[in-house]
Amino acid sequence: MLDVGFHQGAGLHSFMPQADLRVIAVAAQGNNAATGLEALWQVCAILQRLGYPVVVLDGTAQETDASPGLQHLLQQAPWNEGASLNMGATASSLAVIPAAKGLQLTARRARGHAAPPLQGLLPYFRTYGLMVLHAPASTLGPLLTHTATIPLVVMGQDASGVLTSYKSLKQIALDTGLPCMVAGLLHGDTAAERRRVRGALQTLQECAQQHLCGPVRTTTIATQNPQDLQRLALQLLENAGTISEALPVSHLTETPAYAARSH
Repeated sequence: MLDVGFHQGAGLHSFMPQADLRVIAVAAQGNNAATGLEALWQVCAILQRLGYPVVVLDGTAQETDASPGLQHLLQQAPWNEGASLNMGATASSLAVIPAAKGLQLTARRARGHAAPPLQGLLPYFRTYGLMVLHAPASTLGPLLTHTATIPLVVMGQDASGVLTSYKSLKQIALDTGLPCMVAGLLHGDTAAERRRVRGALQTLQECAQQHLCGPVRTTTIATQNPQDLQRLALQLLENAGTISEALPVSHLTETPAYAARSH
């Protein structure tokens, strides 16, 4: 009688066994936003075809009343099945939710309660198989402190690509001690372009080895090659952590092996 506004079994819903929600993290690069986003959408579509319902929390998109997002969702009770977003005409088979303010709010709430940051999102997205966090490294770092997710950094091809990617690696290393995987995107897939991108990735690896005390996994992805995109999707799936997992205490209390040196 007291279950007003939702079905009578909703009160027991939280006691039902739930599959772990896997988390993929992609660091948004300002100088490579358009190309990186296009590749991300293609990868998410591949993951959905593999049978993983995907929700993308886009930390580069601001929530507004006209375009509601994570911030609005967090203001509703997570146990209420009416807590959902009306995406209107923007709704699609891939759930993409504006989340710039909501992800920052999630990190602040976790600091106030000394809790794993992403734990508070689980009740809202437990029906999905994969949560993709797409946000600047400064936002991702504080959110990944209690997961084993290996973030992806997409390296731009302009002159600042290596430097921008290195800054993202350093930010995440300082916040979490986690390494990253770096993908260099190929647009034409010519031999000259492959050499140029591989050279930039090698430079980035050397900088990370020298200043961040750890190796960086790298890969080259031809954005027009379906096989390359599927390979990247499988790598991200392999690198995904879960919200419910607990990392060893040493990861949180000792100096991380992947620590940034001052320079």
